[in-house]
Amino acid sequence: MTFTPALEFAFEIRAHVAETLHIGNGDGERTEFTPIVGGTVAGPWFTGTVLPGGGDWSNTRGEVCELEARYLIRADDGAVVDIVNRGYYHPAPEGPDQYDGDLQVTEKGHYYRTSPIFRTDAPTHRRLTETVFVGLARPDGEDVVVIRMYAVG
Repeated sequence: MTFTPALEFAFEIRAHVAETLHIGNGDGERTEFTPIVGGTVAGPWFTGTVLPGGGDWSNTRGEVCELEARYLIRADDGAVVDIVNRGYYHPAPEGPDQYDGDLQVTEKGHYYRTSPIFRTDAPTHRRLTETVFVGLARPDGEDVVVIRMYAVG
């Protein structure tokens, strides 16, 4: 018997970001912070608004950028959900482009994936805290990052 995970589209986050702030350079790395100033969440699992005040900390070594974003989402029912979203952005290895049907879910030629963790005590959103998700991300212009979240089944 083989075990193969299934992915179910859960929702899309459109995070609006402000200008990236340079923090510093270390030995072979660059550290930056990108403020998250708002956005939207929409999909069959969850809808709401990305609240301003969070941000994405990144460390870049060579061509690999390690990301850790933390921000809050207010669900349409008023519940507040905390998200910590870690991932990587780097040039993709040789091979086919990363697409999901007609929607490009990552910048062509780049690997941009995340692994979010959600926290809330709202009973209506409990499954967010009990499910493993993967995010496929892409920039959308200069000030928006789109992340399509998939529940792993």
